Amino acid sequence: MTIKRLYDSRDQAKEQLGALFGEGETFDFVMADIHLREEPATMVYMNGLVSGQVVTELLTSMQADDNWGELHELMDRSNFLTFFPYHAAGPAKDVEELIDAVLSGQAAFIMDDGSAFLADVREYPGRQPEEPDNEKVVRGSRDGFTENFLQNTALIRRRLRDPALRFQIHRVSGRSRVDVAIGYIEGVANSDHVDMIRDRLAQIDHDGLTMTDKQLEEMLFKQRFHPIPFVRFTERPDICAAHLLEGHIAIVVDTSPSVLLVPTSIFHHLQHAEEYRQAPLIGSGVRLLRFTGFLISIFLLPLWYMLVKHSEHLPAALDFLGPKDHGSVPLLFQIITADAGIEFMRLAAIHTPTPLTTAMGLIAAVIIGQIAIDVGLFTAEVVLYVALTAVVTFAIPSYELSIAAKIFRAGLLILSALLGPSGFFIGVGILFWYLCSVKPMGVPYLWPLVPFFPNALRRVVIRFPMTENAIRPFITDSPVRKRT
Repeated sequence: MTIKRLYDSRDQAKEQLGALFGEGETFDFVMADIHLREEPATMVYMNGLVSGQVVTELLTSMQADDNWGELHELMDRSNFLTFFPYHAAGPAKDVEELIDAVLSGQAAFIMDDGSAFLADVREYPGRQPEEPDNEKVVRGSRDGFTENFLQNTALIRRRLRDPALRFQIHRVSGRSRVDVAIGYIEGVANSDHVDMIRDRLAQIDHDGLTMTDKQLEEMLFKQRFHPIPFVRFTERPDICAAHLLEGHIAIVVDTSPSVLLVPTSIFHHLQHAEEYRQAPLIGSGVRLLRFTGFLISIFLLPLWYMLVKHSEHLPAALDFLGPKDHGSVPLLFQIITADAGIEFMRLAAIHTPTPLTTAMGLIAAVIIGQIAIDVGLFTAEVVLYVALTAVVTFAIPSYELSIAAKIFRAGLLILSALLGPSGFFIGVGILFWYLCSVKPMGVPYLWPLVPFFPNALRRVVIRFPMTENAIRPFITDSPVRKRT
């Protein structure tokens, strides 16, 4: 194995690398002169990103022994790497690869003649896999993705022991140099979709990707001011593996505990792993409840407000709706204030230390709500419907979609207040048109409702037994539709 010379000499390499990384200016950059067997070398690495134990064992095993002199005489100098006792080692092809490797946690060894090779001794700081808070299940695995890039790909491969599973790595952004992997199953995922993701990654021209997965979503799909999520985020490796088998593509981002799944429709954001951990009948019931809850979260408050303000359209069977005394505070202001109060409670819960969140929630929900009714700021019926809407909104599995539902609800409420019943139905039409017009990766967002695919919609609404789920979704455009 011939090792390419990257520098004229080891001294030149030390001078250039020391100036580049700021030797003496940053404490975590290490450049030490060592001996590998009897060969002088310089070891370069970033302290904190390498395994100290592995480095120590590696250097200890490379001490000179009785057989080294004989080996050294028999071998060519360029074949030194053949005798390097570490499985994850290889020559550096160029200086840029050397720099990227050091920054990602590998150790570089610069030899006297200016050649260099790399050893993968990475050990990133991070937590162990644990069940994600947003996708909990009653039964099922309790491991979840972490901020460790290699660990996340290993969790997926543990569930898909398929040699056709591919993880193509790319380095994105100029300064942060974030590792991004495109995961897919060769022969199952659509190659055009894979090429599209690869091309869009190559087109990203930005100095950093510090917000990782969410920032990558906006750059890949030009999300701009669209409120709806264009990808499905998951922190569960079993969900990711299931989507890969369906022909979807997973995008794994280093330092992010979430994996992006594409292409997806709105119905993918409303599904949950719990539906597949229960019997098909139970799973179907839970799914229908979740779909119903999503519709309630958008339409309940605007529809109730419209019927209360225009009671002439209220059926006789529903004449009990609406407060008998609206009070001195306008009904629209009550609804908006109460809905905003729920959002403040959510934000407060996020920023409140965990031991205090329960107490804070009880105080806000019970005491503040009751006092607001007693002083006449809110009517009891407003609090009831706002609270009911909040409950069903929290039942939406996708956090991003639940936020979008709140925005849609606010828009419908304002139109209903301005234009009455006409405004409500105009808002519903605009919302439906908007969702029909969105096509991330060329996939209709409302598929299989629009365009209408009755068989596919039946499988989306009803959780069929897994023995009958033998067709991959049409939107993945998999070359092999039938699952075997």
